[in-house]
Amino acid sequence: MKFGRKISTDLYNEWRPFYLDYNGLKRQLKDRTTGRSWTSQDEKDFTSLLEKELDKIHGFQQNKTSELARRIEDAERSVHHLVDEEVDEEYEPSSEPASTDVEDQTRRSYDPDAGSDDEDDDEDGESYEALEERFHALEEEVATLVADVHDLALFAKLNITGFMKILKKHDKQTPYSLKSNFVQDYLEGRPFYRYNWDALIVKLSKLYDLVRTRGHPIQGDSSAGGSQSAFVRQTTKYWVHPDNLVPLKLAVLRNLPVLVFDPNKEFEAKDAAITSIYFDNEDLELYLGRLEKTEGAEAVRLRWYGDVDTRTIFVERKTHREDWTGEKSVKARFPIKEHLVNAFLRGEYTMEEEFQQLVTKGKKTQAEVDSMIQLANEVQYAVLTRKLQPVMRTFYNRTAFQLPGDARVRISLDTELTMVREDNWDGRMRAGDNWRRTDIGIDHPFSQLPSEDKELFKYGVLEVKLQTQLGQEPPQWVTDLVQSHLVEAVPKFSKFIHGCATLLPHRVDLVPFWLPQMDTEILKPDTGYLSIIERPSQLSSSNGSSDHDQHNGSRSPPVNRYTEPVSDGEEDEDRDVAPARDEDKRTGLSGKEVADAIAFRERMLKERKAAAKANGKKALGGEETVEEEEEAEGDENTPFLRGRKDRGSTTSRERSNVDNRNLSIDPLAPSSAFDETLRERLRDESRTAHSQLDGIDEDTETTASVVNHDDRVLSREWTAPSGKRIAVPVRVEPKVYFAAERTFLKWLNISVLIGTVATTLLNFTSPDDERGLISAGVFTFCALLAIAYSAGIFAYRTRRLNERRAEGLYYDKYGPSVLCFVLFGAIATNVGLRVAELIAEEAGSG
Repeated sequence: MKFGRKISTDLYNEWRPFYLDYNGLKRQLKDRTTGRSWTSQDEKDFTSLLEKELDKIHGFQQNKTSELARRIEDAERSVHHLVDEEVDEEYEPSSEPASTDVEDQTRRSYDPDAGSDDEDDDEDGESYEALEERFHALEEEVATLVADVHDLALFAKLNITGFMKILKKHDKQTPYSLKSNFVQDYLEGRPFYRYNWDALIVKLSKLYDLVRTRGHPIQGDSSAGGSQSAFVRQTTKYWVHPDNLVPLKLAVLRNLPVLVFDPNKEFEAKDAAITSIYFDNEDLELYLGRLEKTEGAEAVRLRWYGDVDTRTIFVERKTHREDWTGEKSVKARFPIKEHLVNAFLRGEYTMEEEFQQLVTKGKKTQAEVDSMIQLANEVQYAVLTRKLQPVMRTFYNRTAFQLPGDARVRISLDTELTMVREDNWDGRMRAGDNWRRTDIGIDHPFSQLPSEDKELFKYGVLEVKLQTQLGQEPPQWVTDLVQSHLVEAVPKFSKFIHGCATLLPHRVDLVPFWLPQMDTEILKPDTGYLSIIERPSQLSSSNGSSDHDQHNGSRSPPVNRYTEPVSDGEEDEDRDVAPARDEDKRTGLSGKEVADAIAFRERMLKERKAAAKANGKKALGGEETVEEEEEAEGDENTPFLRGRKDRGSTTSRERSNVDNRNLSIDPLAPSSAFDETLRERLRDESRTAHSQLDGIDEDTETTASVVNHDDRVLSREWTAPSGKRIAVPVRVEPKVYFAAERTFLKWLNISVLIGTVATTLLNFTSPDDERGLISAGVFTFCALLAIAYSAGIFAYRTRRLNERRAEGLYYDKYGPSVLCFVLFGAIATNVGLRVAELIAEEAGSG
């Protein structure tokens, strides 16, 4: 799609005058370069137009963000006001004097008519309904605010993309170079595209939580387990394209609030900053252990939150445990003051005395302090004995979503991820004798550093952490989120591993599987699996006029989204009818049943269309029977047939409805009916779109890739970079070593048997029998060869298991065949010699 059409299609109609006039600027270029040369006056006028557009966009964004912040505060005050009104009405003292007659009170308590004054009930009902209506209005306001924040983020993206494209087109079509100067002189002074949405999203999340809980948000410890010294979580990691960061945050906050550790403090950008210093030795022992997932592999890091002036540093150790051990991977940590870190790492200071003070002050139990002391001693011992040094720093801004005090579902999104070298191994003094370098802070993107010292990660990293009971399924909204187009699953992604692999290329020959795929585009088209933005105007019925829809910002064309089937009698005019992905999984039907249901649906739609034509002809003749009218009404109420053509969702509820109407699914329906569905047409269109990507010019938006039906962009079919190997984690359990040992013992058993045959031949053969001695020698050689081969194979397999390299490890191609061939040769030699001896004896006797 041409960008001029894209910006016209994706923009929010109510803000149309404030978008970049991309098509107008393009016309200016065309008019001034057609039939004549581009002059300096043209350059001046065009630059003035760009500056005017930039002022318009920048001013609108500033005003809109201020307006959104004010609207959020107003809505928050309204929620508190409603809650106060509700409390006042609930605890308002009664004007009627309390009765002191015990009998009267008892009688009234058992009187069925007591306390049931209709007038009072009506007033209470009206009051409750009025409060609910006002809360419902606030819910609509919050939905509008979410949509405005989303559209404002898209507003910035579309406009900065438009500026870059029009500047590129200008530099290509004119003799002047404007892009670099305009970016430095104008865009840097009004960086509307660098707006940090976190502060606005935090306020919006708080408001959303207030409205959702009717002013009574869940209270609890905001650290949610952060005070524990050790905790275990099941974590899954995903990459998020920069274009999907704001939509993803808005999608999550609808279900989980942003976790704020200090709700009484105004949010600042530095509150989201997290920095870690990772340690390793020159052999990169910890890197290789974490990459290969060896049992007991550790990662040691020092972490702090906020700016570099933070006094408290957390020393953390992550330990990987294999499944066969029955344990879970654990992260343990303890705090230390910043000025004591160097002395602790050199072994000049221990933590016993400081931790014992926590027991004296009553902040920790003795058992907790003993665990912390043991951890500190183990980390200090590992640093000294394994010669661990600062290797790499990671910096990112984290937005965490979690219910306070409830760690069952925790979602964190890390953005602006940057890896920075901390080592001095190449002769450059970065950290020196200090535990961290002091020439940078949290000033992303660290422009003061040379490019070889930093790695700017281009995606956001989403972590979904679940603590569910055995057999318990995660919430449905979490499943929908991770299966949507917003994320790309990258199992076992590690910031530490990625940083070492990219910043230390000359020391690393083993790299993770995702490294060769960093150039793969992970931005996927919206498949409608997750509905993010729902304006109240878009949720209303489509009976309104098109002018009304346009006024409320309805976009055109609409995006096909998955929608659950509705029951009989519900309005379905405004719902989309895109086919459901993974329909067999969502419906619980088998693949054959789904295909049969779709074929039945298609056949009935054709029959209905033919019946409608026939009915139209009859209507022209003025004839229509009551039976035909009832049949048409029945078709309209049949879930398979209601709505537009090619509805792509079939549930078991719909199936039961059809069965109740005595409609059966024909198992022998031809497969050609399925080929004509919307799903197949969409696939054909996606193939066509893919074949047309080669002819796109610089004015074409190339971010919308072809639909990937398995929802996975990164694959396991990679090509290792030159001189590198891809690390494939191999699970090596103790039983594998035992299996190798058992195989060795089996070979030894066979060797002993063959040796026994050789010894028997030697013992029962006379010394002057050369043929018997030769046979015994052949069998002895066979036994020794089997022993040597089995010992060599056992040593080879053990070494490969220790190296966690399993290719070609479990299948012995040649050993058994060679053994059989040698045994056959030994037996054939023995038989041949004895036959020759018999022939010689017969010849001598004759």
